[in-house]
Amino acid sequence: MTKRQNPFRELERLFEQMHKNVEEAATQLTAESSTGITPTGTIRVDLEDRETAFVVTAELPGFNREDIDVQLTNQTLQIRANQESEMGSNSDSGYIRQERYHASVSRSIRLPKSVDPNEVTAAYNNGILSIEMPKKDPNTNQTQIEIE
Repeated sequence: MTKRQNPFRELERLFEQMHKNVEEAATQLTAESSTGITPTGTIRVDLEDRETAFVVTAELPGFNREDIDVQLTNQTLQIRANQESEMGSNSDSGYIRQERYHASVSRSIRLPKSVDPNEVTAAYNNGILSIEMPKKDPNTNQTQIEIE
């Protein structure tokens, strides 16, 4: 007598895999909401348009000031943060395994208007990066041309 195969076995396996994937996604979303950094390596930012300046507020928890690089090129603000930590193996410490940590995030923000690059200020406090960029006076690049 041959043993009959359960036709629902494959369907059960697929449901188990789907359940596992949903649990992993929920874990990633929980980690994202607690750190402010998305799993894809981007940074959450707010861009505020004040009367005289644009203000960018970026969440970078867990990074040190030295880990962060901010550049302004034309009307694009680029924020990058890179952090690595590596534990050396030490037989006296009792560790059987030590893991390394690497985080790299970046974000580019196109500004709606030109800003004065010489007046940009940035501050980093408690995982929040604030960048204030005074708007460029439209008359600054204006030159009067005499007609002969």
